[in-house]
Amino acid sequence: MAAAPRHLLVVDDEPHIGLLLRPHLEHVGYRVSLARTLGQARHVLADAGAPVDALLLDLHLPDGSGLDLLRDLRGAAATRSLPVIVLTAEGEDRVLDEAQALGSVLLTKPFSPTKLVARIAMLLRDASPPPRPLSESP
Repeated sequence: MAAAPRHLLVVDDEPHIGLLLRPHLEHVGYRVSLARTLGQARHVLADAGAPVDALLLDLHLPDGSGLDLLRDLRGAAATRSLPVIVLTAEGEDRVLDEAQALGSVLLTKPFSPTKLVARIAMLLRDASPPPRPLSESP
């Protein structure tokens, strides 16, 4: 039986980010959920039936800061070690330093999908992205 694809949650209020990333990440074998607010992200993260393997997180969201979510994740035993990539155009050193201190990896917008996939694979300790489902052909 093939392993289930790794589940990624992309949290970004810019709709085009999710629309661009989802097909690329699904093509290389990941399962992708999208959230545009902290509330939506918390809802997806709370779904025990679909655990998230890694989080791609924007810092500026309409209902708060991605740093707030990152702090909460690091404060809870169940999500303390969840891999997080902060996707940001943020330039303020204090904010970026805090995101890194909370154990996230920074990826500055704009970024290439290839670079993102490599970072995800590194964080998930995969030598390469997960294989495509058996039902797909190249």
